[in-house]
Amino acid sequence: MSVTDPPAPQPVHFLDHAATTPMVPAAVEAMTQHLADAGNPSSLHASGRRARRVVEESRETIAQGLNCRPGEVVFTSGGTEADNLALKGLYWSRRGADDRRRRVLTTRVEHHAVLDPVHWLGEHEDAEVELLPVDRHGRLEVEALRASIERDPGSVALVSVMWANNEVGTLQPVEDVVALARPHGIPVHTDAVQALGSVPLDFAASGVDAMTVSGHKIGGPHGVGALVLRREVDVVALAHGGGQERDVRSGTLDTPAVAGLAAAVELAVKNQAEHAAHVSALRDELVRRVVEVVPDAHLHGAPLSAADGVPGRLPGNAHLGFPGCEGDSLLMLLDARGIECSTGSACSAGVAQASHVLLAMGCDEEAARHSLRFSFGRTSTPADVDAVVAAIGPVVERARAARR
Repeated sequence: MSVTDPPAPQPVHFLDHAATTPMVPAAVEAMTQHLADAGNPSSLHASGRRARRVVEESRETIAQGLNCRPGEVVFTSGGTEADNLALKGLYWSRRGADDRRRRVLTTRVEHHAVLDPVHWLGEHEDAEVELLPVDRHGRLEVEALRASIERDPGSVALVSVMWANNEVGTLQPVEDVVALARPHGIPVHTDAVQALGSVPLDFAASGVDAMTVSGHKIGGPHGVGALVLRREVDVVALAHGGGQERDVRSGTLDTPAVAGLAAAVELAVKNQAEHAAHVSALRDELVRRVVEVVPDAHLHGAPLSAADGVPGRLPGNAHLGFPGCEGDSLLMLLDARGIECSTGSACSAGVAQASHVLLAMGCDEEAARHSLRFSFGRTSTPADVDAVVAAIGPVVERARAARR
């Protein structure tokens, strides 16, 4: 190599698939096939009807993958909009039918796409928000939910419990939640954004009334998702306009993105078992080897292998704590080595904050700040594990030295 040649680019080891994952070729093809097409799917002329056919065929594909009726798939701009539509729409509908229904029950470990609209309802719409406790694994305390409902079931507007936690990967007892809520006619919403494609997902069998999914978590496009909403459930619209999606979600549909979402859902469901085996093997190897290099490193969330009475976890999630370190420091030091992951904390205005999930699980402030989330996906390889293992020892030493 001559002195004028640029250095070879550093390989990137992407281990943040829980945040987003690369689009699968089938979704890229489905989306790009329609990018240049004319036609609003709400128009009556031939071009509009062609666009409408793409949308409705995509809706049927998604419905088949999630085991719901096509009419129950309400397209949105993503998971956040779907969560807001479910929570606010259900609350307004339920309270409108009976003003006593003001209580909104959810867990302390929900994604902010659920927690923030719930708190907004409390601040602006007189909702009585109850954040239910979780155990040390991050799993809902079912008896706390039972006690809350039975205290006054007629005052509960809705229950929202995520299918799987986005930080620590713990699976939630959604079936138990439905079993407690259904006898009282209380609707249940679940944010299943992290679960789709990683664990079996069956809308009809689950018994939930509303379920959120998102495209970019499963190899689909950004900016598209869906709220799966039972036909029998009434929700009040967030925005008003053309009423394109069952009169609860207005706006011209993004036909190419909807086609890409359908292709991604179809593949995610078809390949779920194979995908889970692939990423769980890599995840288990990472955890085993990292703990050998950094003996006081430890796993947060449910155990790697589910057992009787112990919750399972997402197959591609490894949420590890490194005592004596700041998670943000670890992240940046790894990033400098071409390893991309995420912390277990959120940042607000540039100030690191302890993870609300870890605090709810009983961790103290220090433990809730010293963690990293490594999440695997379709493109992950053993080379990604090797890179982390090679880097983690020196990175932890440097991060600890910086705190002394």
